[in-house]
Amino acid sequence: MCVIRNLLLVGQSLAAATFVWAQPADLDFERGQLGKMPPGWFVPTAGYTATLTDQRPHKGKRCALLESGEPAAGVPFGNLMRAIDAAPYRGKRVRLRAAVRCEPAGPGDRVQMWMRVDREGGKRGFFDNMGDRPIRSKSWRTYEIEGNIAADARSINIGFMLMRSGRLWMDDVTLEVVGEAAPVIHDPPRPLEGRALENLVAFTKLLGYLRYFHPSDEAADADWNGLAVSGVRAVEPARDPRELARQLEELFRPIAPTVRVFPVGRTPPVPDALEPAPDANKLRVRAWRHRGVGTGEGPGRIYRSWRATVKAPGGKLPKSFADPSHPWVAELGAGVACMVPLALFADERGTLPHAADKQAETDSDSKPRRLYSGDDRETRLADVALAWNVFQHFYPYFDVVDADWAKTLRSSLTSAAIDADERAFLQTLRRMVADLHDGHGRVMHASDPAQAHLPVLWDWVEEQLVITAVAKDAAADVKPGDIVRRIDGRKPEAVLADAEELISGATPQWRRFRALRAILAGEPGEQVALQIERGDADTRTVNLRRAAANAIPSEARPDKVAELDSGIFYVDLDRIESADFQEALPKLAKARGIVFDLRGYPRTMEMLAHLTEEPLTCAQWLVPKVREPDRRNMTFRFSNWPVQPKSPHFSARVAFVTDARAISFAETLLGIVEHYKLAEIVGGPTAGTNGNVNPFSLPGGYRVMWTGMKVLKHDGSRHHGVGILPTVPISRTIRGIREGRDELLDRAVAIVSK
Repeated sequence: MCVIRNLLLVGQSLAAATFVWAQPADLDFERGQLGKMPPGWFVPTAGYTATLTDQRPHKGKRCALLESGEPAAGVPFGNLMRAIDAAPYRGKRVRLRAAVRCEPAGPGDRVQMWMRVDREGGKRGFFDNMGDRPIRSKSWRTYEIEGNIAADARSINIGFMLMRSGRLWMDDVTLEVVGEAAPVIHDPPRPLEGRALENLVAFTKLLGYLRYFHPSDEAADADWNGLAVSGVRAVEPARDPRELARQLEELFRPIAPTVRVFPVGRTPPVPDALEPAPDANKLRVRAWRHRGVGTGEGPGRIYRSWRATVKAPGGKLPKSFADPSHPWVAELGAGVACMVPLALFADERGTLPHAADKQAETDSDSKPRRLYSGDDRETRLADVALAWNVFQHFYPYFDVVDADWAKTLRSSLTSAAIDADERAFLQTLRRMVADLHDGHGRVMHASDPAQAHLPVLWDWVEEQLVITAVAKDAAADVKPGDIVRRIDGRKPEAVLADAEELISGATPQWRRFRALRAILAGEPGEQVALQIERGDADTRTVNLRRAAANAIPSEARPDKVAELDSGIFYVDLDRIESADFQEALPKLAKARGIVFDLRGYPRTMEMLAHLTEEPLTCAQWLVPKVREPDRRNMTFRFSNWPVQPKSPHFSARVAFVTDARAISFAETLLGIVEHYKLAEIVGGPTAGTNGNVNPFSLPGGYRVMWTGMKVLKHDGSRHHGVGILPTVPISRTIRGIREGRDELLDRAVAIVSK
């Protein structure tokens, strides 16, 4: 089972566009020479090519094709882009629309359309790269991005990303004004005072109960982002439990007329409207059903939420449905409790009781909607409430991680209230998600300063920070094996500790790997002073600058398929495609030893079918089945999938090399190797996180990634926080790095050469 890894922001690898065209002329690719670059567009990333083609266009006679060749080291995606003068669009809301189809080469490959606004003074405006809704369709489909153009916008950058490898076709691109820019409100930061924190905690809990479990038609159609923001404003100043209960009921009455909120100890009677009419023979009952949770952005066939409806003549209920007349009762905090029906009766007009008729409020081009921003305090507090509830009700690993999720809610609200701006709030959300201890957990936003990297790689070796690779164009005197003693005057241990506070991970090795990469990143052009030690008496200070992401060096490895010795083959699963494996198959079938390198993310697992003569299965996939709040009585839907043996069968000795970089799909592959003892596993423990991610978006442009299912090993034992353990543990050494040796690979080669 495949998951998305390393969802990247376009802004992390693209500087402001070099060419700014006054108007978006000929966006539909009908002009230019077949087989050549589309006029006005360019590809800033090495290893990818774009051409005009007349093969199966969506509209007209031509379309554009972006395809991967051999991507340069450190280049995570190809990109066809152009920049447009923003002056005619300032103060407007625009819509980018395009037809797209693609042929991803591997399970982690995908396509994303994007739009980014660059403002004066190097500031960023609107940004969306469809990271929460990637494109994988092989058929033509139309996609849209809509956003505001700031009053000081300099350019509008648009483009199409091919993540990793494959082919991408684009056609019928349009950029049009759809109205005036939505207003942005900036409620300034201020601390939560008096009862405010407890009021917001109570509001957050009720918000989640109603959004995910109260099945009224009005709740199903509600604008929950808007309700969350307006709810923060309404309940924060409540002076006592009675006032808070009244504010909460008034806020939610339009979508939940039978919900009751009351001071603790003063439970009201169950509303008469929850009792069925005795003569209602056509009555039905309706309740929410969640398989994981349907966010509208994750894999819909795996995670989805729907309202189940069955016949209930005269109020007779099936066993699988809650009784509307026996609502869920829970204390919310702040001295108040709630009574929430988890099922409702319905007639031909909808759920009962019917909401009072009112004139629908509609948005139009002349009446723009409010634009949410992380610079706005109400938006930040609402985002915490919205995000906390997703995990509170659907995160499947609270039983095995050390998390005080109620405490996290309070600390996150407290921090969000005083965050200075959207960038500071990004850190608050990252701390919140870090408390999940989820290796897939990430928060992304256009304000992220990590847009460029130092021209080195490093690793934590023998309890020290050691340079492991250096870019060819690095100006300073720095070599593999150098020990970093200070980073801008600070000890590496302190710098890493700060970074790890913001990283969600189920294992220490995954958090350390992510932190090591995080501290390489920062603002483009930043100079960083490294105090390095080379030998006992050689200590010096070098100054390095952070450069574009495609300057990241790679550690030396053999060719992606290589014969290291007579009959001893090396296969890098992080680089080969299916076609590469099929081409190498005849040689591998005759090999006497094979080393598969899985220090990364595989693009194929075809080799497993050639390592067995019996059918194999993957680990246990368990998607939560949720019907009640707070994960009460959560059950799971089991699935896995088989691997059938194929000829030729490899008779060679086999070893897999791995370490903390192997996560998710890589652990699926290694889990099969581990359970069936197909090969030696050489190196270090893997990341300890598996299962499909289930992304969601928050007001203000924040994207959150997390693991939506539970994965257990074949025997039912725990995988999360454990991972795949090596059968032959081995670590790097400083001496080995200085001598240019790959000690993990050397050990694996020695094993398969016996």
